[in-house]
Amino acid sequence: MPQIIETIDVNVPVTTSYNQWTQFESFPHFLHFVKRIEQLDDTHVRWTVEIAGAERTFDTEISEQLPDERVAWKSDGGDEVHAGVVTFHKLSDTTSRLAVQIDWEAKGLLEKLGAAVGVDNHAVKKSLKDFKEFIEDEGNANGGWRGTVDRDA
Repeated sequence: MPQIIETIDVNVPVTTSYNQWTQFESFPHFLHFVKRIEQLDDTHVRWTVEIAGAERTFDTEISEQLPDERVAWKSDGGDEVHAGVVTFHKLSDTTSRLAVQIDWEAKGLLEKLGAAVGVDNHAVKKSLKDFKEFIEDEGNANGGWRGTVDRDA
């Protein structure tokens, strides 16, 4: 199962980067493979993505969410098998670090080949750079959900 781990430092406070990350429906602004995201409820999100020219729709469940610390998710049925977590780290009052870890199951020859040559790592790294540009240009999050999802609950 391929695993992706990437980090990026952004020149906004940790609360700003966290708040923007919780605005899932804004992801198409900086995740170019994402066509649409629908927040179904506090813990369920429907994704429509385009990968290697093929459009796919799948659901994820937020399994853990702690304000200014982490957002974890896992696929919720369907053909897509993956899980991930984004952690948020305060570097200073004006700078934060995001660390992303994604574990996923490559399907089909193109995805397996892409994983083997690091296309998935490149895509995540580019998406994080685009997030950095987006949030630094905005200067503020365009919303934020400060609720907690406890995986032990």
